[in-house]
Parts: sequence; structure tokens; C-alpha cells
Amino acid sequence: MTDELRYEKEGALATLTLNRPDRLNAITGPMLAALSDALVDADADPAVRVVIVTGAGKGFCSGLDLKEAAAGQGIGGGVGGAIGRFDLRNAPPTVLHNVDKPTICALNGAAAGYGMDLALGCDIRIAADTAKLAPAFARRGVLPESGGTWLLPRLVGWAKAAEIAFTGRTLLAEECLSLGLVNRVVPADLLAKEVRALAEEIAANAPLAVQATKRMMRMGLDETFEANVHHVFLQLLPLFRSKDFQEGVAAFVERRAPKFEGR
Repeated sequence: MTDELRYEKEGALATLTLNRPDRLNAITGPMLAALSDALVDADADPAVRVVIVTGAGKGFCSGLDLKEAAAGQGIGGGVGGAIGRFDLRNAPPTVLHNVDKPTICALNGAAAGYGMDLALGCDIRIAADTAKLAPAFARRGVLPESGGTWLLPRLVGWAKAAEIAFTGRTLLAEECLSLGLVNRVVPADLLAKEVRALAEEIAANAPLAVQATKRMMRMGLDETFEANVHHVFLQLLPLFRSKDFQEGVAAFVERRAPKFEGR
């Protein structure tokens, strides 16, 4: 672990906080390794039902630390060595994509480059009114290397994705909302409260059902309709035998709130 990432659990919620506020949470190697490890741990922890990803201070993540790169240090500083050691299987974008627990990005400030890809990789994005997305890859001589080329066209369509990626123009919170890049925009001082309320609403549902739903939605991105329906049915059979299904039915009949255990 590293001080550059905070991992906190409270009830059914796990919060991962990028923690380099003095550098607007610019990424480092240790931060990426810790982020992957924390996502894996949260996904395997039966007590965790929702994962929140956010940044410390005024920014979410400013992407690659360009000052370090320019000085020949950090990620991008030694190009040949960095590429040689980069493990795509365990990189945060791949790990985040394969996590079954619902993920919410609390977009507390600017998300540039890698930070934008990280935000887009979460299932849901709640943005502060001061937040913005900066797809500045082409302006820095690189491309969206952390999932952006796959995620962006699926979120906004090819034409809009092309415009966003090719121009590298910064998108303010309200424009992100109009494009469908964030679910909602809230006052900055209410962001934590709004995100927690949504996370708790999700966490109150049957966790096995929520995770199976996410898994089938993810698989459906690359499947035919017929294949996905078949896989959904196979996921449904064990859910029918779960205690949570019995509790859900009983709660409905008894007109009370269900108490799911994830079993």
C-alpha cells in the first residue's frame, strides 16, 4: 500500500481516495498498484456492496504527472522501461472493468487524461458543479490509453466521441451532463452527501442480484442478444436458490423493507 491512496470502509461502502492533493492527484506507479489492489480487495470482501472512487482536495485526478515525466521520472519518464514493465492484466482500468461490485465516481474536481478514463470506467458518475473532464491526450502527444477509446464511443456515440477525443477540449460539468458523461451534477459542498445517499440506496438491495446484473450488462456489451439471454438465465438459477431471494419475496408479501445478507 501507499499513502497516495486511502482505502476506507464504513458499513457496506468502500471509498478509494486518490491522495496527492498537492499535485491534483496526478498518477504514480505506487498509486496505480495500490488502486488495483484496493479494487480487488473490495470486490472480494463480502461486507462491501458499493465502491466509491474519488480524489483528495480540489481535483479528482490530473492524469500523468507531466512535471515528473519532463524530468525523466515517474510514469512516462523512462519510456522504454515503463512500457516493458506495464502489466495490462493488473492495470486499474482492466481491474475496474472486471469488478462486479457497483462503482461510483465522486467527481470532485478536474479529471484529465488518465483521470478522465478512470472516471468513465466507473459505473456511475456524480459530479460537483466545479468538476470538469479534460480529454487532453492529443494535446500531449498520446492517446486515451486507459480505456477511453473503448468507453467514450459507447457512452456518447461515435461522432461525439470523435469530436471530444480529437479536439481535446475541456468539458465543464453541465456539458458533461448534457452529453450523458455524468449521471447528475450537484453543488460541490453536497457531493459527498449525494454520493453516499446513492451508494446506500444501491447497497440496500440484494448484493448478489446487483452484482449479477452488472456482470450480465458487461458481458452484453460484446454478446448477441440470444447469447446474453442464455447467460442471464444461467445467472438466474442460483439466485432463485439464494436466501436473499426468499427474503425479497417475504418482504414483498409482508410489506416491509427487506434485509439482505448476500447469501
